[in-house]
Amino acid sequence: MKNKHFNRYYLLSCIGVLIASYYPLSMGVRVIADMIIDGTVLKENYPKYIIPYTPICIAIIIGVLLMPLCIKLLKRFALAGGASIATGMFFALELLFEQKVVVSTAETVTKLEDWQMFMCYIPPEGWGETVTAYKTQTAVDILMGDYNPAFKLHFYIISVVLILTILNCLYGFGQMVKTGEKERLKSLILQSVCSLTFLGLCILACFTAFWRDGSIQVSPLSAVLMTVFFVLLGVTVGVFVGSFLLGKRKFVSVWIPSIVASAMTLLMYIGEMILLNGYLYSLGSGFIFNSIPGIALSPVDLFIIVASGGITAAVFTLLNRTSVKPTIE
Repeated sequence: MKNKHFNRYYLLSCIGVLIASYYPLSMGVRVIADMIIDGTVLKENYPKYIIPYTPICIAIIIGVLLMPLCIKLLKRFALAGGASIATGMFFALELLFEQKVVVSTAETVTKLEDWQMFMCYIPPEGWGETVTAYKTQTAVDILMGDYNPAFKLHFYIISVVLILTILNCLYGFGQMVKTGEKERLKSLILQSVCSLTFLGLCILACFTAFWRDGSIQVSPLSAVLMTVFFVLLGVTVGVFVGSFLLGKRKFVSVWIPSIVASAMTLLMYIGEMILLNGYLYSLGSGFIFNSIPGIALSPVDLFIIVASGGITAAVFTLLNRTSVKPTIE
């Protein structure tokens, strides 16, 4: 009976992931078709953010397709096996797209990785005609420097987080259906909520850039969205780690996920700092938003880093009190 339920769950998971991936997959097909027919992708035909979302979707689909095999062969390490293959596939496809796809404009012909850099420093059309100076440099000036592949660090962080956390949900629920054990149920529900909300923010950021207008000092709306994005990134990763540590002593089950959450938020700040050539977007005006001497982070940035860890600690303090304990036979 459990195998029958699992087979149904597996089929629904595959169908659901394919449906959710329709748009990124269709973008990939369009680009590949243009490359085969014309040898290039015209600017007006370029589907925004084909990278990293097309490779992410293909990686997740492969991870889901491998779920029964991984659970059968690797048992409790099924997620590690499936996620490793999916992540490897993501990087292989990502690098293939970046190196082989060419985007053409009236003035230039560039590799997709260079075009993606261009997309990062040009504000979305129609949002702001002027750029405010900041320490003699504007955000656009900062990003117009020499191309540095390290600018993609934040793209890769987001991509790997999405792959790991979404597969964690799908594999986790699959193993629960197969074994009947519900110890991780609450943490997996929380992981699903965090992952889907974070994915929604990523999609919103793709098409709006959180309404940044090119200025290094962002609007209040943009500041709120960026704050939620950074905190939720850390919490999502913290929940991923903590979902495997439920029921253990407090340092392991509460503080390790909390530390990981803050560390991931800090790493995302480092990715932004690389993108902005040592600067960070300013979330407001006043001393709490100004960089601390010697580092790029402001007091507000430090608060955001600590907040992601604090929220994660609070969540797992509660979960460890209420989660079902494993039965020892």
